Amino acid sequence: MKRGLVKAALTSALSESRPLDWSVAARPSILRRGEKVAIAYFVYTAVMVSVYGEPVTRCLVAWMLPLVLGTALALESRYSAVWSRVTRDWALLGLILIAYWQVDWLGSRSMQVPWQQTWIGWDRYLLHEAGLSGAIEAFGAWLPSILEAVYLCLYAIPPICMGVLYVDCRRDRIDRYLTTLLLGTFCAYALLPHFPTISPRIAFPGQDLPSTISFWRGINIWLLDHCDISASVFPSGHVAVAFSSAFGLLRAVPERRWACLTAFAAAIIVFTATIYGRYHYAADGLASFVITVAVWRILQALDRNA
Repeated sequence: MKRGLVKAALTSALSESRPLDWSVAARPSILRRGEKVAIAYFVYTAVMVSVYGEPVTRCLVAWMLPLVLGTALALESRYSAVWSRVTRDWALLGLILIAYWQVDWLGSRSMQVPWQQTWIGWDRYLLHEAGLSGAIEAFGAWLPSILEAVYLCLYAIPPICMGVLYVDCRRDRIDRYLTTLLLGTFCAYALLPHFPTISPRIAFPGQDLPSTISFWRGINIWLLDHCDISASVFPSGHVAVAFSSAFGLLRAVPERRWACLTAFAAAIIVFTATIYGRYHYAADGLASFVITVAVWRILQALDRNA
């Protein structure tokens, strides 16, 4: 009896699902909203690089980025095919890392500033008096390891969310996701050079560090020492990417509640890891969260008025 009920339920679910169709989306317009956001951001960085008087070669590269991106998108729209549309979707995710590393071109360099003394006080209250560190370490090394592992895998979150849309045959909603992701992330990146601050693990060496040193933390420290930008840590780029991706998924497929909840859980873990690992102040992540909420709300309002 139970076996028959399970079989009937599976048959019903499969009959209601749609087949995986990679070409479900129609040919896009010359520029989708998310692509306009990306081009606008790279124009902004090119202007900033020019204003800060960076070397001529760097200025030329900065101006070439939006030009090449716009030309490539226009050509894809003109000669669009299934494979090029799929490539176009996924290639946009690579712009996040390019934009992040380009922040170091914008003239400012991280420094110790007075408000960091206030921020470290807030963090110490949160970690020690409020008991965040004790709660994380109460059950041994497994929870600190999870925090560090998810932090390490941050840039896998956007491709996973994009994969959800593909598997769910929602390529028609990809621009909703990408617009939310890129606008929230790039707004945070645009602010970084204007608030040149130092990571607490560097500004306050040896203080408030985790008592559990996991394998994943060793990798994170090495990557941050060798591959991270030096311009600033406020607002948090990691938190911006994580929450922008979660809000983007919520905007694209709100009916997929478990996928959205999982994305938000990952974002919360990343935020917690930045504080516990002393990669960021809590204020850095809070600023990025506020930015991403504002972007999501504005885009939701635009959707309702469209």
